[in-house]
Amino acid sequence: MKSAGLCWGQRYMWLRIHQLPPEHQHETHVVLRFEVPAGITVAQAKAILTHLTRRHEILRTTYRPGPEPEQHVDPPRPLPVQVVATERDGAPGPAETIEELTRRPFDLAGEWPIRACLITTGGVPKSCVLVFNHLAVDVWTLGEIKRELRTQAAGMAARRPAALSPVRHRPADLSRHEASADAAIAGARAMAYWQEEVARLPRDPFARRRAERGAPSARHATLVSPALPEAVREAAERHGVWPSLVHVAAYAAMTAVYTGGDAVGFLSFVSNRETHPFPDVMACMFSPTLVRVDCTGDPSFGELLGRVAGSFERAREHSYVPYDEVVEMVSREGSRRGGPVRLGSEVNFIKQRTKEYGGRRTAFTWNPVPESWAHCGLDTYLRIDEWRDAVALSLHAASPVMDADAVERFLRGMERLVLAAGDDPRLTDLASSASFAPAPAVLPGPAGPPEQERRAGAGREAVQALLAAVRDAHGLSRVDPSDSYTLAGGRALRIPRVLAELGGRGWQGLTLQQLAGPAPLAALAARLVPAPRTSTTRIPSNRERTS
Repeated sequence: MKSAGLCWGQRYMWLRIHQLPPEHQHETHVVLRFEVPAGITVAQAKAILTHLTRRHEILRTTYRPGPEPEQHVDPPRPLPVQVVATERDGAPGPAETIEELTRRPFDLAGEWPIRACLITTGGVPKSCVLVFNHLAVDVWTLGEIKRELRTQAAGMAARRPAALSPVRHRPADLSRHEASADAAIAGARAMAYWQEEVARLPRDPFARRRAERGAPSARHATLVSPALPEAVREAAERHGVWPSLVHVAAYAAMTAVYTGGDAVGFLSFVSNRETHPFPDVMACMFSPTLVRVDCTGDPSFGELLGRVAGSFERAREHSYVPYDEVVEMVSREGSRRGGPVRLGSEVNFIKQRTKEYGGRRTAFTWNPVPESWAHCGLDTYLRIDEWRDAVALSLHAASPVMDADAVERFLRGMERLVLAAGDDPRLTDLASSASFAPAPAVLPGPAGPPEQERRAGAGREAVQALLAAVRDAHGLSRVDPSDSYTLAGGRALRIPRVLAELGGRGWQGLTLQQLAGPAPLAALAARLVPAPRTSTTRIPSNRERTS
């Protein structure tokens, strides 16, 4: 069986999946739908899907936690496909089946990262729904999969061979490259950028706004504007930048006004496909990169847009890093500063030119409470969708940093700013028009991590269990309870293994994000509580594996 370490682009998603409780991991699933052309039978559709998994190793890969997380490629075999009829025959229908396939967590170690459902009418397949584990796919990979399926289906319907490009490189090839000296040099150069930028950010960008607000844990609203596409194009042409950066500048401006900070930092997603010799590998290759925007001096929108463009270019040049090492670096920076450094805001720009709005006016909509997203531990997530005739701005915000009024004012302020970009307003003008509720006049003192407040409550048994789990997961001879997980020698990629070790010893209560932070292990142990007894077998330690 072929095996390799996780590729750099998979590491961010590995950590994200394990931060979420199993019942919320569907937050990381990706759904792809396509219409099956006429003339294709159920058997032929199944054959096309099986051929897809035979061609691409990433679709028959499982992921195992340790000692280091690895991807294992299974031999080819038929892909299981659920066939669901649109007729009411007493069996679960398409909607129910797709919901189950989408929400059920993937068994990373035992299940391929693809689930398939064929929807038939009168026994004839009409459409196919595929659900992917995000470790296996990114936007580019999904596009290639859809292109291949259409080519295969068209060829089969026409009874002629389908011409597909040969698969030149596989994930194992990329993994080997990333373990090379050349990649290490590039990664070190990029990590130096990250370290410098993180050191210049405040520990908590939302410190002036953070407050206990109770339920709901987070909010999610969407603003769809048919006026934005043209306004964005005009601003981009006027200032010579990509249209996506106009949205990012508006986001940075609103964030600066809302937080009152001199700089805005956020994570933006980059494909990384042009940064190494294997751009055609079918796998999840994207990862976040840190963008820090200087907002001092009351800049005009045009000036801020120039700063955003420069910051984004520097960030893009240094985006190709193993994200687990970023997590470890941020943890060490938190230890140096005496508290966690929050990189809690993400911005994602997606083109969806096949989608249309059809409306003439701006629509603002509240979405259901994003309970699964709330478990990610982020402060905000802005998704910018560029449709054919509109732009959709979708904002997730944790309740401690934004109430409902702030969420709505933020999105409407972004739209208003872009529409007025020709007037080149300054941040002070934006602050007046946004009319956010004032932040507290007196800044709260730097609160220590909640773990430190509960330190005295950590029983000796819990402390020893955590130290043993960290020690055994890494083969360490000694672990100091006054150190953080990272300072003790813990690696971010092994945190799922540590949590599994704890579960095997009968303890629960810690999350990946907490363990990756700067709190001392003795303080973290105060969060541990006895776990319900199950038949789960403890993962053997490194020592037990070699004895």
